[in-house]
Amino acid sequence: MYTPVRWQQRFQNFEKAYFSLNESIEAFNKDSTNLFIRDSIIQRYEYTIELAWKTLKDYLEEEGFIDVSSPKKVIRQALKEGYITNPVWLKALDDRNKTSHAYNETMAQEVTDEIKIQYFYLLRDLYFVLKNEMNDE
Repeated sequence: MYTPVRWQQRFQNFEKAYFSLNESIEAFNKDSTNLFIRDSIIQRYEYTIELAWKTLKDYLEEEGFIDVSSPKKVIRQALKEGYITNPVWLKALDDRNKTSHAYNETMAQEVTDEIKIQYFYLLRDLYFVLKNEMNDE
């Protein structure tokens, strides 16, 4: 009986989170005055990017990399290996940390804009890279 490896198991959770974030963004695009939806984008982004780097960590470990113990180390190694290609990932991690430690209206709007303009597409690209890897196994 086939048992998926750790990264594949975590990928399933990342996939659900990614689609959940997409759903919030689509809802906000229809009603950008709804602060409840805006806040759901931020919350869903927080756990989606968390699952993204942890899935990448598991994948890199499966590939034999051992010094990938922190989010930034994971992102740097994934950039070096070409699994991701945009260094904006580091800013995306920093913004995720901002949202989880402090809340103010201006920051919330700025981060929401970045999620919609840049970060969602980073997550989308990673989703497709890992989905292809999953299908190849």
